[in-house]
Amino acid sequence: MIPQPGEVSLAHHGVLFLDEFPEFARATLEMIRQPLEDRHVTIPRVHSTLKFPAAIMLVAAMNPCPCGYYTDPKRPCKCTPPQVERYRARVSGPLIDRIDIHVEVPPVPWKELRAETGGLSSEAMREMVTRTRNVQRERFGGDGDSVTTNATMSPRQVRRFCKLDDPGEALLKQAMTEMGLSARAHDKILRTARTIADIEGEANIQPQHIAEAVQYRRLDRKL
Repeated sequence: MIPQPGEVSLAHHGVLFLDEFPEFARATLEMIRQPLEDRHVTIPRVHSTLKFPAAIMLVAAMNPCPCGYYTDPKRPCKCTPPQVERYRARVSGPLIDRIDIHVEVPPVPWKELRAETGGLSSEAMREMVTRTRNVQRERFGGDGDSVTTNATMSPRQVRRFCKLDDPGEALLKQAMTEMGLSARAHDKILRTARTIADIEGEANIQPQHIAEAVQYRRLDRKL
């Protein structure tokens, strides 16, 4: 049987959205780990190895607990801490480690839900993203490889383009120590902080950029 590209490869240069993330089979989720890092899917065969491209942006959504109300300010959660832990453990630590940003999305208040204005318009967001992408393309243009975004920086490039001042170093060290973060999470925080600085038009990463990037590692924190 000739191997065919699956959903991960079909989403090449696009977005792969997985809703109810913990409800997927554990084996299925674990198969995503390596393509997220290598940006291709490898299928070994007896006489050859096939590779399908898989440069994807993975977006996943999950409830905070089985009942869905953990941390909800208005509805009490009916789950016990062990139940919450078991639910979250359906997505392995190594897979979570490979996801750049984890954020909690609270319920939208009625006033904001019904408001006709507020927040960034699509046009303003597009302009911001385009401007930030252009900054990154210029940064990596003469670096001798195909990297065009902060998200795909190599460890060598992270060390080169994500230098910190002393307060930033102290803040990152504190986060790494208190949260028990991995080396992979360390680099993802720096890549995210570099992007936040680019959005704000800052040439150097400031401590507040590190602080914001650390806040985006929500699932690395203990209950």
